[in-house]
This record gives sequence, C-alpha cells and structure tokens, in this order.
Amino acid sequence: MAEVALFRGRGSGPGLGFWLGLAVLVIAADQVTKQLVLQHFRYGEVSPVTSFFNLVRVHNTGAAFNFLAEASGWQRWFFVVLGLVVSGFIVWMIRAHPQQKLFCFAVTMIMGGALGNVLDRLLHGYVVDFLQFRFGFLEPIFAGGYFPSFNLADSAITLGAVCLIADELVRVRRAPG
Repeated sequence: MAEVALFRGRGSGPGLGFWLGLAVLVIAADQVTKQLVLQHFRYGEVSPVTSFFNLVRVHNTGAAFNFLAEASGWQRWFFVVLGLVVSGFIVWMIRAHPQQKLFCFAVTMIMGGALGNVLDRLLHGYVVDFLQFRFGFLEPIFAGGYFPSFNLADSAITLGAVCLIADELVRVRRAPG
C-alpha cells in the first residue's frame, strides 16, 4: 500500500514516486542522446540538418553560455554539488506541494535536466552539447548568429523554468485579493 501512496501523493496530485520517475526519464533520454553524439561525432564536428539547425559535438566545462568554462577546473565540482543540492531542495518542494501539478512538473524538469548535466560532469568532466541553432537576428549578440549549443537536459531546464513562471502567474491570478 505504501508503494501506491508513493505514486498517488496526498490530495489529487501524483506522488513523489511519479515525479522522480519522470525525472529519471528526462535523465535517461538526455544520456542516451549524448551517448549517440559521443559515438557518432568527433569533437567539433558539425552536421547540418537545415539552414538554421545543426547537430554538433561540443564540450562545455562551464554552465549556461559557457559561464566559467575558462576556470581552472573547480567549476566542475561546484556545478556537481550545486546540482545535487538543488535536486534535494526540489524533492523537498515536491513533497511540500504535491497538489500543485504544474509546479511539480516544472521543478521535476529542472531536476532531471540538472542531474543529466551532473552525470556528464562526473563521467566526462564536461557537459556534452549537440543542438545548435543559427538565426540572423542573433548576430549582434552571438558570433555568426549561432545560439550557444545545448542538449536535452538544458531543454528540460528551460521548459521547467518557463512552466515555473507560468505556474507563478496562474497562482498569483487565482490568489484572493
């Protein structure tokens, strides 16, 4: 019976087990795609798919937009610890707010993406990025209009952030006042 309760949660929302399972699916999809890139692409190799989208293989030792990529190596462990601490906090938040489905989905996506990138840092010492988009309007900001390459974990984190903002906007609108 405890196993069923783990997936059902309190109230009407799914339980912690459901959200952790979803995070594991995000991590698995992220790691599978990165492994395919590592097997089939050489470092720096670019394979055009459309006029604005390439598959590439790049390694990011930093964070978003290569932040801290040029640091001396301490950033690897900093981002590993940060990802683990944030994930622990997210589990606590899911347990505290199981009835808030969009919120739980949002933070689950963030956790799954963060842990996918943590795994890369532990296994390789860098994060494998492989999705590259180019848009002319980005040229003033990014060299050649190329948005920094990213991966499925980064996409999950972004989706989670967007859903977190949407959840907050909906919650504030529903608040009495």
